[in-house]
Amino acid sequence: MSALVPLSESPPAPAPALVAAAGERAAYRFLEFFTAQIRNPNTRRAYVRAVGAFCAWLDGRGLPSITAVSSIHVAAYVEELGRRHTAPTVKQHLAAIRMLFDWLATGGVLPFNPATAVRGPRHVIKRGKTPVLAPDEARAILDAIDVGMPIGLRDRALIGLMVYTFARIGAATAMRMEDVYVQNRRLWVRLHEKGGKAVDLPCHHNLESYLHAYLDGTGLSGDGDGPLFRTVGRGTGRLTRTPLPAANAYAMVRRRAEAAGIATKIGNHTFRATGITAYLKNGGTLERAATIANHASIRTTQLYDRRSDEVNLDEIERILI
Repeated sequence: MSALVPLSESPPAPAPALVAAAGERAAYRFLEFFTAQIRNPNTRRAYVRAVGAFCAWLDGRGLPSITAVSSIHVAAYVEELGRRHTAPTVKQHLAAIRMLFDWLATGGVLPFNPATAVRGPRHVIKRGKTPVLAPDEARAILDAIDVGMPIGLRDRALIGLMVYTFARIGAATAMRMEDVYVQNRRLWVRLHEKGGKAVDLPCHHNLESYLHAYLDGTGLSGDGDGPLFRTVGRGTGRLTRTPLPAANAYAMVRRRAEAAGIATKIGNHTFRATGITAYLKNGGTLERAATIANHASIRTTQLYDRRSDEVNLDEIERILI
């Protein structure tokens, strides 16, 4: 099967042989699905992997064309996938397959969507798995950062942004200089969240202080069209004009947590969950938290609410042996 490549690479790879066998219309519709239908780059990458794995599986079973796929094939693949992967992974793969076949069916390549009748594994989430820090632990990480260097100012501002705005790391690292602005004598930030939605929020006074220190201390205030959070040049200690990748941010927060003596294995999402939990503990509402976090459903926000953890621990400590 021909390998699928990200949209940013040129020229694009041809459709898999399994799809090309169904004709030019099928091949065009297949590539159109990934280039024109899916706008989020993270979703596109995930769906490319999922569909690529499914096509390779079909090839291995000798199917001559994508038009020969039936619900039985999809069901067999999902069952096999479930023996090797978790339920969320299987559901994501099935969602990608369903969307692709729906796109092919509406384009006249297939008479119907063979994946519609296939049910995915049952998976109910009542509590999120993202590690959450206590407020004093989050404060310890922020206070332990040496802000005598540009990298320290950057890291404190980035972590502060995730804590005080519940920002996803993708939205944070995608920010430009113009996404930090003054309104009504207060510093505001604009986050470009999922679905292309722009979320404008006033800064918490701590975050305002961190951002001012970062922009003034690094001389970025005059660079109006560059990325907000940037990589640091090797051997120079100076910020470049290259946006900070999310993977680098993950390594950074792990390093900062370790330096502050935090044993919890945290990630970028930890600060989002920590901020939401702290907000709710201090009288915030789930509805408002969902709005700030740009969650489509309050049920998603509830996964970040760890107030019950303290109750559970108190009950466990009643076992006096």
